[in-house]
Amino acid sequence: MRKLLVTGSSGLIGSEVCLHFGKQAWKIHGIDNNQRSVFFGTQGDTRWNQWRLESLIKGFVHHEIDIRDRISILELIESLKPDAIVHTAAQPSHDLAAKIPFDDFDTNAVGTLNLLEATRQFVPDAPFVHMSTNKVYGDAPNEIPMLELNKRWDYSDYTYKHGIPESFRIDQSKHSLFGASKVAADVMVQEYGRYFGLKTCCLRGGCLTGPNHSGVELHGFLSFLVKSNLENRIYKVFGYKGKQVRDNIHSYDVARFIEEFIQAPRSGEVYNLGGGKENTCSILEAFDIVTSLTGKKMRYEYVNKNREGDHICYYSDLRKMKQDYPNWSITKPLQLIFSEIVGAWSDKLTYIA
Repeated sequence: MRKLLVTGSSGLIGSEVCLHFGKQAWKIHGIDNNQRSVFFGTQGDTRWNQWRLESLIKGFVHHEIDIRDRISILELIESLKPDAIVHTAAQPSHDLAAKIPFDDFDTNAVGTLNLLEATRQFVPDAPFVHMSTNKVYGDAPNEIPMLELNKRWDYSDYTYKHGIPESFRIDQSKHSLFGASKVAADVMVQEYGRYFGLKTCCLRGGCLTGPNHSGVELHGFLSFLVKSNLENRIYKVFGYKGKQVRDNIHSYDVARFIEEFIQAPRSGEVYNLGGGKENTCSILEAFDIVTSLTGKKMRYEYVNKNREGDHICYYSDLRKMKQDYPNWSITKPLQLIFSEIVGAWSDKLTYIA
């Protein structure tokens, strides 16, 4: 039986990957120490997702390990010898990174290096998939000429009609400390592929979302927006008139691409992994969609200052992904993503009540 090691296994993407491969008779090992609850408090707690995996995946093995613990990572991968590794663990917040720079860098950059070196030493033939981020581009996408529409921004430069390609520059821009630590990890993953020949890829995610996201204000755009609506909370809109645009991809479609890569891995590859232009929405447009589903008007306040390094408009050019892996495509359209998140949060609130 093939063995899959997933870091951040209790998170949104990690848990989706565990379930996806578990259904295909892989033996699933998850690494997670619920660090999200340390970063974000009780609202970010993911222990419930660990218990869910243990109940749904036969033989699921949970490892309570911090990826910053180099010795534990080396020992685990040496003894386990997984057939593939999917690395989703991270400190994921722009704003929080500035307050905890050492924790942010040690988690995102050093933790990734620990995993890569363990892979090189003990399982050099195992595909290694790293969840990177579109924040590696910093705020450089904001330099693209923009067109202001009624409820969104969009690119006015025809060059980017399909979105941001993987060739877009990653330096000479403001990233936030989070973006910088993810750049370090991203480049290191590429280097272990190019220099050592490991089968690695970086997936530069847009807004990764889905019903199992423990969304908080500092991370988890759609999940937290829906939760705020259902709980009658005031949602804060940070700058850009609420017209900032993101492309949203369901965690299931992320897991499907990871499966495609593991089946036919490459070395040192990079892919912009998002929903593409068809799955874009602005914050104002998201308010309209969630209101149409819940019947509850969105309560929000506007903060006339954008987050540092934040994108005005970002969506992924998916053409390289589809060219290299033609069996993959987006299967979860935006409206369905919203419906699933609304349903999941409604169920959680009913359960809590």
